[in-house]
Amino acid sequence: MKNLGREALNMIWRYLILVIVAVPNLWLFYLLFTPLTVYPVYWLLGLFYDASLLGKGIVVINQFLSIELTKACIAGSAYYLLLILNLSTPKISLSKRAKMIVFSFVAFLIVNILRIFILSIVAVSGSGFFDITHRIFWYSLSTIFVVAIWFAEIWIFKIKEIPFYSDINFLYKNIKK
Repeated sequence: MKNLGREALNMIWRYLILVIVAVPNLWLFYLLFTPLTVYPVYWLLGLFYDASLLGKGIVVINQFLSIELTKACIAGSAYYLLLILNLSTPKISLSKRAKMIVFSFVAFLIVNILRIFILSIVAVSGSGFFDITHRIFWYSLSTIFVVAIWFAEIWIFKIKEIPFYSDINFLYKNIKK
């Protein structure tokens, strides 16, 4: 019975954290990941082009093309989805969960920086394919990146439980008693 109460309290805390993080419009993700995204993109572009950084998220390349890294570019909602997947999965120790969250955030950060860098190169080249490439990255590949990172976590950290479903199953079995 003691274990049952501990599991229920753990579940409450996990979902409470998700609500608290989401309530102020994901500002925490943008606060953390905007500079962690903008500066590496600026640095990478500076290796190949004459790049300048204006304000918090505008990179000017070769003094003619400005690239604004908006909230959509930073992808705070993707980080939140990764957090949801991590916190809605029960029976994971605190240390393992922390490692999983760090792994997923760092993996997505790297992929996102590379995505923005590649799109910037396409934009600088003046290719007519920028719009379609941007849309493909935006609509399809971003979701695929998040799902791939989650599946990598499942494999690397040997996760057996299913997000949400395992919690619902736990509640169903224990309410029924």
